[in-house]
Amino acid sequence: MTDDKEKQAKAVEAQEAAANKEVDPVQRALGDFGWWQFWIAFSLSLLKFPIAWHQLAIIFLAAKTPFKCEDGFVHANNTIGDRCSTRDPLTHQIVPCQRFVYDRSVFQETINTEWNLVCGRYQLSNVAQSVFMLGVLIGNVLFGVFADKYGRKVPMIFSIVLLLVAGVGTSLAPWYELFLPLRFATAMAIGGLMITSFVLTMEVLGGKWRTIVSTLHHIPFNLGHTSLGLIAYFIRDWRQFQLAITLPALFFFSYWWVVPESPRWLLAMGRKKEACKILTAGAEHNKRKLDSDFEKSMNVPAEKSNDNKANVFDLFRTPNLRKKTLAVFFNWTVCGLCFYGLAQYMGEIGGNIFVNVASSGLIELPGAFLCIYLMEHFGRRNTLLSANLITAMACILITFLPQNSDVEHIKFILASLGIVGSSIAFPTIYLFSGELFPTVVRNVGVGTASMCARIGSVIAPFVSSLGIFNVYLPPLVFGTFPLIGAVLCLLLPETQGSQLPVTIEDGENFGLKKSQQPPKAANGTSNTGFVADEQL
Repeated sequence: MTDDKEKQAKAVEAQEAAANKEVDPVQRALGDFGWWQFWIAFSLSLLKFPIAWHQLAIIFLAAKTPFKCEDGFVHANNTIGDRCSTRDPLTHQIVPCQRFVYDRSVFQETINTEWNLVCGRYQLSNVAQSVFMLGVLIGNVLFGVFADKYGRKVPMIFSIVLLLVAGVGTSLAPWYELFLPLRFATAMAIGGLMITSFVLTMEVLGGKWRTIVSTLHHIPFNLGHTSLGLIAYFIRDWRQFQLAITLPALFFFSYWWVVPESPRWLLAMGRKKEACKILTAGAEHNKRKLDSDFEKSMNVPAEKSNDNKANVFDLFRTPNLRKKTLAVFFNWTVCGLCFYGLAQYMGEIGGNIFVNVASSGLIELPGAFLCIYLMEHFGRRNTLLSANLITAMACILITFLPQNSDVEHIKFILASLGIVGSSIAFPTIYLFSGELFPTVVRNVGVGTASMCARIGSVIAPFVSSLGIFNVYLPPLVFGTFPLIGAVLCLLLPETQGSQLPVTIEDGENFGLKKSQQPPKAANGTSNTGFVADEQL
């Protein structure tokens, strides 16, 4: 009996040894998670503060300020058109107003008050935010290419330099026409920071920690959202405010010495000595012992040849995969539209703008932890569907409220609930789409889906400003889109606990029929190595 147990123990050890050979060298050296990975993940997550500040800064840069025509002709009902008109003293005809008087009791100066972005020019502040989101998209793409070619660290540091230069330049811009390209450059830097920092974080993690950290990685973004209201409360001039959210980038120059290059990228580039040095240091911090022949055994598994043959168009060639792809892309658009749109809408619903923005950031925090619990216990599809319904119902309920100051706190609660729904939907759709798309097109599929989120965020400022025509339009649009997204979720199969599709054929069959679905993974969990970030 004892001999049998010894044989079984040896067999288990042999299996574990064989399994270790299959583990990539990074995971073999560092393990899935340890103190070394924790400090890297923590350090890089701090970059989420400037990312949140600059992405949401338009709330205060272009804060809505009461105004009237300086020439004094205003009708009794005081509508937008009236504030934009005056009577010509010579002809006595009604003409467009040329000079405005602003209420500076809350904000000393904004881009609206400095450059008169009101009346016929009121959409220019929305253009500034849409251009910013477009810059984030281009920054994601460009710095993603640079990160593959030059490593994760160098492009990340360059992003910090660009952020500092363009951010300070924006605060000094004397004209709107210069403000716009400088803000675009700032956005490119933010896009670069998002992609490089997140990829570097994920490439030193393994196993379930990729999913956990990819979700918790967003918490500093929520804290940045909250602290933005505090910064704006003490700094009421837009130039000083822009400078205040930019100068902390000086601190991140220290990352040149603090954060190492991705050992996984170094191995992929054949720079084994540099990778071995980093992995050895990481293993020491994690108190792991490396084999004497570890450096010799470091090899990067070759990709399957068919991985490079598939492209994004393959997602639309077959009916079932096309249906799932379109449903996923629409839900990404909804996430970008509702999250950034509602964040900006919070500054326009009345009440104290500083409290509204700070509170909405705090309310997002439970969403990250709740998202992990919901996905684990109720699956990806049900979590995404429920999150969309929460956002939809909260926004639609706003349209039933009367327009007076007595219900501003109810509007705030409902809008905050909508943001909570969006904060749950964003990380869910990242993981869900990564598990739905076949391996051969997973990266390009999720990358294209992320572009759909950027399209939503580009449109968001204009939707938020529809209130100038009818106060019920913004919440109605923000409620309708996630409602459609929730319905489209019914077309998607559940991926939790399933072996992920590898080929295009697998992707077409997945969810089509039970008999054609990939079998459950042996350990009951997903085998995906994919993780993604909420603000990519």
